[in-house]
Amino acid sequence: MLTRTLGTQGLSVSALGLGCMGMSDFYGHRDDAESTATILQAVDRGITFFDTADMYGPHLNEILVGKTLAPVRNRVVIATKFGILRDPSNPSARGICGRPDYVRSACEASLKRLGVEAIDLYYQHRVDPDVPIEDTVGAMANLVQAGKVRFLGLSEVSPATLRRAHAVHPISAVQSEYSLWTRDPEEGLLQACRELGVGFVPYSPLGRGFLTGQIRTFEDFEPGDYRRNSPRFQGENFQKNLDLVARLQDMAAARGCTPAQLALAWVLGQGGDVVPIPGTKRRDRLDENLGALDHVLCPGELQELNGLFPPGAAAGTRYPEAAMHLVGR
Repeated sequence: MLTRTLGTQGLSVSALGLGCMGMSDFYGHRDDAESTATILQAVDRGITFFDTADMYGPHLNEILVGKTLAPVRNRVVIATKFGILRDPSNPSARGICGRPDYVRSACEASLKRLGVEAIDLYYQHRVDPDVPIEDTVGAMANLVQAGKVRFLGLSEVSPATLRRAHAVHPISAVQSEYSLWTRDPEEGLLQACRELGVGFVPYSPLGRGFLTGQIRTFEDFEPGDYRRNSPRFQGENFQKNLDLVARLQDMAAARGCTPAQLALAWVLGQGGDVVPIPGTKRRDRLDENLGALDHVLCPGELQELNGLFPPGAAAGTRYPEAAMHLVGR
């Protein structure tokens, strides 16, 4: 397995990580046995970078990931996140908290659920508009000094916020949605990361599964699947985006790979400081995703894909309106 470095503080991970969110939440039914087998197979195939968060489940995903990886703890990098609050009585409601006291208590709770002495990479999941980023990152820095966290990260931040945070304590990684149909980070965030020496971790590099070509109708989503409420999967947007994916399928067929592999190869081709974390809860999909590492794209192929999927090509916003204000702060 190839490795890539995130940031300049010494964090080295596999070139492809594994997003674990869907194993416990948001994408239909849970199958803990298959999810566990998928994580273990990822380890066997050389993946060392595993991504979770306290709000996935909530809490269930950290427990699953921590328990499964316990026997190989010294071989893996575990990333988790804090800052999004969920109301058990209203699953769709979201709160944001970046207060220093909450940062400390959230870390202690994640350490316990994961069963680890230190979190390898600790992200602020969303920026709290009511708490200066300097205060939140200052509390995160204290966790590093206390030996409870090794490296710091931020998720869905603006370039300006990243610069302010990095001035308090070095940020090793920024996580944001990035794929052929979500090009927002190209509007300044990727440049800021590179100016500061911060690694970039794209989540949903397969467009929440849409770029695999396996989703053909709205009914393909199980009841309760998050995507049923996403603008990109509704009404006319759905068909327009299917037409986009058809272009990807044609190019993948000509190249002898799957659409998922081609889409991931494009993300991997955006730079050696980019480490995508495609999520899956199935072993067959894991193997398919890993196949992307065998398809290194030349500049001409990258340019062709840029032409097929120019920025703004996808129809619909990537989150419902109520959630869009939580990104890019």
